[in-house]
Amino acid sequence: MSTAFAAIEVRGLSKRFGETLAVSDLSFTVTHGKIVGFLGPNGAGKTTTLRASLGVVNPTSGTALIEGRPYRELENPARVVGSVLDGGMLHPGRSGRNHLRMLAAAAGIPASRCDEMLSLVGLSSVANRRAGGYSLGMRQRLGLAAALLGDPGVLILDEPANGLDPQGIRWLRDFLKSLAAQGRAVLVSSHLLSEVSQTVDDVVVISRGRSIVQSSLEDLLREQAATGTRIAGPDVGRLADRLRAEGADVKADPDGSVVVTDRTGEEIGELLAEGGIVISTLEPAGSKSLEDVFLSLTDDPTGSPGERGLGAEEVS
Repeated sequence: MSTAFAAIEVRGLSKRFGETLAVSDLSFTVTHGKIVGFLGPNGAGKTTTLRASLGVVNPTSGTALIEGRPYRELENPARVVGSVLDGGMLHPGRSGRNHLRMLAAAAGIPASRCDEMLSLVGLSSVANRRAGGYSLGMRQRLGLAAALLGDPGVLILDEPANGLDPQGIRWLRDFLKSLAAQGRAVLVSSHLLSEVSQTVDDVVVISRGRSIVQSSLEDLLREQAATGTRIAGPDVGRLADRLRAEGADVKADPDGSVVVTDRTGEEIGELLAEGGIVISTLEPAGSKSLEDVFLSLTDDPTGSPGERGLGAEEVS
């Protein structure tokens, strides 16, 4: 696999649909051997970006390159990049095996590769069934098999865990990690943040078509970790009022607890004793989950993601 270029490079990408700016001046890279989570609320511009990377839509400005070239300039794209978009398009009347054989023939790939990929994704036993009767999870697996037909070094996957049961999700996690370990680059969008946190190396977070953060997952979680003291209990509201009256920095969490960032445990304890305040939890604030970080980064008080004029299926 070539490593002369970034596997995927998006440079200043913008895309308008009429008056709607779906993606605005977006830039990021994906390197070989990495799984990158592409995250954002519905309507953030994720699918538009992935489609632009694969030549399905034309950018209004900027570029999206695969191994240093626009998709449409790749001599044999199936051997360079594989993708799963829209759940993987298929003819419902064809069997899973014939679906792959048709794609292989069009790309000049030996038919023997089809059975290899069906085995790899666990569909050998249903290879002769009509794909229209497959469950959503089975269709996702078939889409992955199709994406890998040409043994590409780059994979672009849009919500590949949709329809998978817990066993299937774990299989997908291990599968993607094995692909990255082989030196492939994997760009994957997903709303399953707990799973993303166990799978990806890096994250690109966008909101309303714009980049919010690009970082390794480890660095992002460390930088966003809460500091201070977390307090919860029956009288936490009274305590928060006392602390704020004394000028303390007090932040309320959705679960009803509060985090105090500029008072020691001893100082808080004195207030508890003086006021006869009852609490049940007094502990270091600790780290945040990827879900917590994502929600804090993409929270937009000006309006919901859908207010830009296109449905989530168009600009997600």
